Amino acid sequence: MGMTMTQKILAAHAGRDSVQAGELILASLDLVLGNDITAPVAVKAFAALGQRAVFDREKVVMVMDHFVPNKDIKAAEQCRVCRDFCREQAVTHFYDAGRMGIEHALLPEQGLVTAGDVVIGADSHTCTYGALGAFSTGVGSTDMACGMASGKAWFKVPSAIRIELTGSLRKYVTGKDVILHIIGKTGVDGALYRSVEFTGEGVHTLSVSDRLCMANMVIEAGAKNGIFPVDDVTLAYLRAHHAKAPRVYEADEDAVYDETLTVDLSQIEPTVAFPHLPENAKTFAEIGDIPVDQVVIGSCTNGRLEDLQLAAEIMRGKTCAPGVRVIVIPATQQIYLDAMEQGLLKIFVESGAVVSTPTCGPCLGGYMGILAKGERAVATTNRNFVGRMGHPESEVYLASPAVAAATALTGKIMSPWEVAL
Repeated sequence: MGMTMTQKILAAHAGRDSVQAGELILASLDLVLGNDITAPVAVKAFAALGQRAVFDREKVVMVMDHFVPNKDIKAAEQCRVCRDFCREQAVTHFYDAGRMGIEHALLPEQGLVTAGDVVIGADSHTCTYGALGAFSTGVGSTDMACGMASGKAWFKVPSAIRIELTGSLRKYVTGKDVILHIIGKTGVDGALYRSVEFTGEGVHTLSVSDRLCMANMVIEAGAKNGIFPVDDVTLAYLRAHHAKAPRVYEADEDAVYDETLTVDLSQIEPTVAFPHLPENAKTFAEIGDIPVDQVVIGSCTNGRLEDLQLAAEIMRGKTCAPGVRVIVIPATQQIYLDAMEQGLLKIFVESGAVVSTPTCGPCLGGYMGILAKGERAVATTNRNFVGRMGHPESEVYLASPAVAAATALTGKIMSPWEVAL
């Protein structure tokens, strides 16, 4: 029986010739990730194991990104736990204020993940790195602790859904629209504990930013991981970011998939996920006149340079609508610097937007954009659960940077095709 791409990676890391869906395996890890919310719990669990040293100080990564710069005393204490641990353990890859970025944008940028890797992270959106041909998945803090101690983790081998992509995207349509469309079809539990494997000629038309966004959000369909084939686009990105040599795996021709969903990229339209689930995807033919109070452009989903360039193209020379708070958050320091050198930050500030240092901040209702009772936000983030960005009676609408920019200018949820074309 043939194996999927994910199954081949897991088999190799388990020292096996083959694995099958449903098997329990112990696999070696190439990277273990934590942040300022999840890592302190892992540090405590690590100490309880009686372990004196991490398995490999080069393969443990901690990124202070959720509440950094520290928003309050508790956040400061959380970060101090991580700083002290990484100092004691001589962890090479510790990213604090000034060096950090939003973790799932930072790791690919720093070349810490490559094709063929197995990565666990104490954050559900660790599945992002499947865009680069890696198996990556979110785990709990206790699993992170065991991973730091042993360099191994237990997995149940997932079965798979194949997403066959054809065609290419139209102007102002992005990977965010594609993944919202897919989640709208599958529902939030349609891929539960399964691998979402993207295939087809349409893959090669997508940028790495599009792929990172799509892999990031497969968790919103309940998936264990998402993964893209390694092509010339992937390899060029890995070379540019000085990643380790890739290990390229391809699905067998007779690999078994639970189901196949075909998506014609040329038919995808700007899409918005309505409260309070990412599966509530609607195109603008279904959207009426919905005013908003806030727009957020950023996050591990859509805070990359390509995202900021797209938003700036739409907002250049225009002014944000009166009464709308617009917050732009570059995902890493390098993206911030690149955006500054390209004049993008000037465009945002002159339009009336706020530009923040890299942080997850508003995405999880932490800080830098909390919503009051009854307020609405359009955000390029990945979740819109009840109370996700503040008051439980507020509303979050998920959208692409293009939709967010158009909304910022008009004060209501707006298609970029109406504003920019």
